[in-house]
This record gives sequence, C-alpha cells and structure tokens, in this order.
Amino acid sequence: MFEGVYVAVVTPFAKSGEVDVDSLRAHVDWLIREGVHGLVPAGTCGEYASLSDGERAAVVEAVLAEAKGRVPVVVGVAATTTAQVVRWAEHARDHGAQAVMALPPIQYRPTWAEVVAHYRAIDAVGLPIVIYNNPFDTSTDVTAERVRELEGVARIAAVKEFSGDVRRVTELIQTCRASVLAGADDLVLESMFAGAVGWIAGMANIVPAASVALYEAARTRDYERAWALYRRMLPLLRYDTTPRLVQAIKYGLAAVGRPVGDTRPPRLPLEEADRRRIDAVLADLASLAPTA
Repeated sequence: MFEGVYVAVVTPFAKSGEVDVDSLRAHVDWLIREGVHGLVPAGTCGEYASLSDGERAAVVEAVLAEAKGRVPVVVGVAATTTAQVVRWAEHARDHGAQAVMALPPIQYRPTWAEVVAHYRAIDAVGLPIVIYNNPFDTSTDVTAERVRELEGVARIAAVKEFSGDVRRVTELIQTCRASVLAGADDLVLESMFAGAVGWIAGMANIVPAASVALYEAARTRDYERAWALYRRMLPLLRYDTTPRLVQAIKYGLAAVGRPVGDTRPPRLPLEEADRRRIDAVLADLASLAPTA
C-alpha cells in the first residue's frame, strides 16, 4: 500500500481565515489527477495543531470523500494526549481511512514504556500504523531496534523516517518488517536507493507530476534521469526540512496558479529571498517536458 508518492496535504484557508473545504477538495482532486499515489491529511503540512476539532474533522472527511477510494489515505493523528490520538484514529477508521500516521507522544519527554503504551493504544483502533520518526519535533528517536519492539505489540505497517540519517533506511530494512518511507524531501533519492519503497512528500503539493517522475526514475533505477531531476528540484525540496515548509508550500502553490491561502500564525509569510528562490526553481521545472 505504501509504494509511491504520498502527499502530506496542506489545509487551505479562505481570506476570512476559515478552512476552505472546497479548495481542499479541488487540491486533492488535482493531486490525484497529477498521478500521486496516496494522501496524508492532518499532518504538519496540514497545520493540524492550528485547527479546532471541528475543522480537523472536516479536513479529514473532505480528503477521504474527495479521494473516493482512488488512492489510499493515511490520516495524521498527532495530538497532545494518547486519548486524543486514539479518538482521531477512530475518526479516521470510521470515515474510511486505510491507515494512520502517528508520532510518539509530543507533549513531554516520555519514557520508552510510555511510548510503547501509546502505540499499543493506537493499535486497539484496528488500523495499520505508520510511525512518524521525527526526533527534531519530538523528544523520541524511534530507532530500528525500537521499531522492532513496537512491531511486537502493534500493527506497525511502515515508518516515515525523518531523522536525517539515511543509514537508518538500511538499518530498518535489515531489522524490521515494516515498510520504510522517505520522510525528508531532500533525502528522498538517497533513501530510495537505500531501499525505501515510498515517499511521504511535502513539496509534492506544488509539483506533484515532477515528484512522481522523480519517484519513478528512482524506482526503475534510471540513475541518470533521477539525479538530474533531483538536483533541479533540491532547492525546493530543502524547504521540507525547515520550519518554513508550510509557508513555502503555500507560496509555491500560489506561484503556480493554485492558491490555498496563507498559513495561520504564528507562521508568517516567507521573506523575499525565499520567494525568489522558489520562483527560480518553479520556473526551471516548468520547462520540463509534460512527461517529466
């Protein structure tokens, strides 16, 4: 299920500041028509932490309704307590999601026993779990050995690996049953050549067709084409591993004629230098042949 490009979907906001469900559905439809393989709503790119419970539910339901089974939907369920995470996992299950993506506990530095109990509680919902290993935004680093331990207590289907250490891909493949997914856009090619089967991508919101082309070149081991395209995309992909990733995505979407509104504070708009850099990459990628 996890092979391909899974887009971490942004949440559009209207000028009034409210969630723009119509724009969200249009964005989802466009991503699918551009060839992406799956969708991940209510994650960091979706600004989940800035949404009310009602808004978050509406976002997840809109993405699932628009996907209409055309591609799998893996719902982000991060929240400040295990009980809240479980409720979001139940909501995802009840509305037809294929899996959930879950960070370790995010509110404080947990013990490992608490991390295990957290994932065991999510497992009781009954959906496959994608572990999101992001030791930068959480205080927990879910190493390969720890993933193997979690596989003993929960249906861990995949790991979104975002540690920044591409050696982790090999360690996970050698140690665990779970599929390994590239989690950092600016390490996707290295991760795939190391054995990752999929990519949970942020900047694919802006350039889905080019992202799919990059994935396919890597999957088929067309090294020359993959590296050439990757190098052209890298100045954009590097924003995925910065605190400005959501602003970069929303600016980029406006630049390609698909505006989805601004980010919610405390996120502020990009500075001029960042906007110029993104404009240059998008102009270069626009010169690619349609099949690229």
